Amino acid sequence: MANIKSAIKRIKVAEKRRLRNAAIKSRVRTAIRRFNEALNQADPEVIKQTLAKAFSVIDKAAAKGVLHKNNAARKKSRLCRKLAKAKAQVG
Repeated sequence: MANIKSAIKRIKVAEKRRLRNAAIKSRVRTAIRRFNEALNQADPEVIKQTLAKAFSVIDKAAAKGVLHKNNAARKKSRLCRKLAKAKAQVG
């Protein structure tokens, strides 16, 4: 355990940030999972809503610095590719 006051504070701050980051990453994974589930249901309106929600959650995570901007862009690109592939299979 740290003895110096500033080190004790850094430990507390780091733990708060770790918990915050974990929660935000969890929201991102949940949004992506919900989009994938919506793709399986094949309801266009639900797919559109879940994609918009996933984009919003990913963008917020990137804005807060939890995800790197390129990582966020890659996640969004993969979602779009999945959507295009699903549309191509439907016809």
